[in-house]
Amino acid sequence: MFEYKRTTLHQKRRMMLRIWVAGVFALACFVGLVGRLWYLQVERYEGFAARADQNRIAVVPVPPRRGEILDRNGVVLARNYRDYTLEVVPADVKDMDALLEELSPIVYISPYQRRRFEQALAQSGRYASVILRNNLSDLEASWFAAHAYKFPGVELKARWVREYPQGASAAHVLGYVGRLSEADMTRLEESGELGNYRGTNTIGKKGIEKTWEQTLHGKTGVEEVEVTASGRPVRTLQRTDPVPGSDLRLSLDIGLQKIAEAQFEGKRGALVAIEPGTGEVLAFVSAPSFDPNLFVDGIDVDSWRELNESPDYPLINRPLYSTYPIGSTYKPFVALAALELGVRPPTLRIPDPGYYELGGQRFRNAAGAVYGPTDMHRAIVVSSDTYFYSLGPEIGVNALHDFSKQFGFGQLTGIDLDGERRGVLPSTDWKRQSYRKPEQQRWYAGESVSVAVGQGYNAFTLLQLAQATAVLADGGSYVEPHLVSKIHNPQTGDTVATSTAPTHVIDLKPQNLKVIRDAMVDVLKSGTARKAFAGASYLAAGKTGTAQVFSLRGAKYNAAHIEERLRDHALFMAYAPVDNPRIALALIVENGGWGATVAAPIARTVFDYWLDPERIAERQRLVERVKDGS
Repeated sequence: MFEYKRTTLHQKRRMMLRIWVAGVFALACFVGLVGRLWYLQVERYEGFAARADQNRIAVVPVPPRRGEILDRNGVVLARNYRDYTLEVVPADVKDMDALLEELSPIVYISPYQRRRFEQALAQSGRYASVILRNNLSDLEASWFAAHAYKFPGVELKARWVREYPQGASAAHVLGYVGRLSEADMTRLEESGELGNYRGTNTIGKKGIEKTWEQTLHGKTGVEEVEVTASGRPVRTLQRTDPVPGSDLRLSLDIGLQKIAEAQFEGKRGALVAIEPGTGEVLAFVSAPSFDPNLFVDGIDVDSWRELNESPDYPLINRPLYSTYPIGSTYKPFVALAALELGVRPPTLRIPDPGYYELGGQRFRNAAGAVYGPTDMHRAIVVSSDTYFYSLGPEIGVNALHDFSKQFGFGQLTGIDLDGERRGVLPSTDWKRQSYRKPEQQRWYAGESVSVAVGQGYNAFTLLQLAQATAVLADGGSYVEPHLVSKIHNPQTGDTVATSTAPTHVIDLKPQNLKVIRDAMVDVLKSGTARKAFAGASYLAAGKTGTAQVFSLRGAKYNAAHIEERLRDHALFMAYAPVDNPRIALALIVENGGWGATVAAPIARTVFDYWLDPERIAERQRLVERVKDGS
């Protein structure tokens, strides 16, 4: 009996101990849970709340609408339209071929679109969104939206798409937009602008689109969207609207541009027309041209090969990048240099037996012409090479370099386009820096002979020749040529004009300018370009030019016996009207032959269009409407 009671008491004590231990353990666990709850809910609240919001809220960039580009009269040259696209993220697709087969009955994908998609896939990362199909109709878009759940990794999107309604017209001015490349992304990151391109697929690649990219692009907006765990959007919580890019009004006149382009049908060449005094570019032709719409979503292989391998090089911006000897169109500037430097008076007659001899070498007139005693006026009108051959050594290459430099020859003009070349305006310093061997670095008197007639080492762009002609027409006032004349902010409605102040004014004597102007007028009235400008209702001044492509080495030139691409270039420069110049131009027809018969008629057509009284009155009415704000 005693043993039984003792055992029971012992068991009770053991049970109580267990209860106390369990209670303390439970209390410790409870305290730990409370402490952890405090830590999570209070101490780490801000951090975990932010992470929860990141999981719950998706920040979606909203790309801005790109600014439009218009000509001086408001004609649209580059615009945007809304487009539905199907885009694929390769990392989210298990079997791409199976996906495309399953998708085809719902949304038609042509063989060409599939090839282009596969090419884009090969060039993109696994997590980059790649366009499978664009330009979906409303019916196709709604049909896919109803079946979108079947296609993980495929997303229907709406975007702004660039369009060039004028096609190939002014393509080298406008340039084009293209897909953002790795190089573009790196450059944007280095400049701190990458954040502004989130959600944007394209960027300006050439022309105005590239040069004015920051102005045209605008600022990207942000949209905070609540999403489910699977990433499906539920509602929009907050939105910061994007800022659209500014619209650009160009100085270009698309009517004049197309008239000029039509003159180069089937030809290779370039033309630039500038308004003297303002520097506004009125026409900018590079022939042949290309369709910039091909590049918007990435050019296909066949189109790229056709453009890139063409012997006519349609992608080269000829007025800006190609350099040429400009032949006799250089003579008015050489004559003006002689007058300003006091080298030779205009009335002095130089014998012209058809050649100029220096050091036992004869430099002959074109076509073997003989002009007899010739003064400066007649030398320009009939384009006497002998007169200018003799003038070259008298002026000297360095003096001619310093004088011509003021007009922009061999210099960057500063036009608002990328890729401009400087060209070559020769001098003794230039030759020393350009050649390694001492005998090559020496300047010879015979080289001054060739330089004075626009040949030899001279290599200028057509833009430089047009700019120099505009400066000459305006009496020596140098205004940088430019294409963008006004910038319009679509949000505020403000319009800002670009600067047209002269960068410098060349100190030229009026009597010397008159000698050159009168001679250039007679070139068109009774000289080499008289046939092209017969019956013109305005008075113009100009100069024809023919430039050799390769040396004949004393042989007689015969175009019929020379391969077409080795024939002479045809050039022309002019401005009009003489008393109040409204347009100055320069043009070249590559391998065209004589400037008088090939290039001058093109200039006549351009002048006739621009100086037509009805069109002048129409442009004036437009200016008045703009001033009135109507």
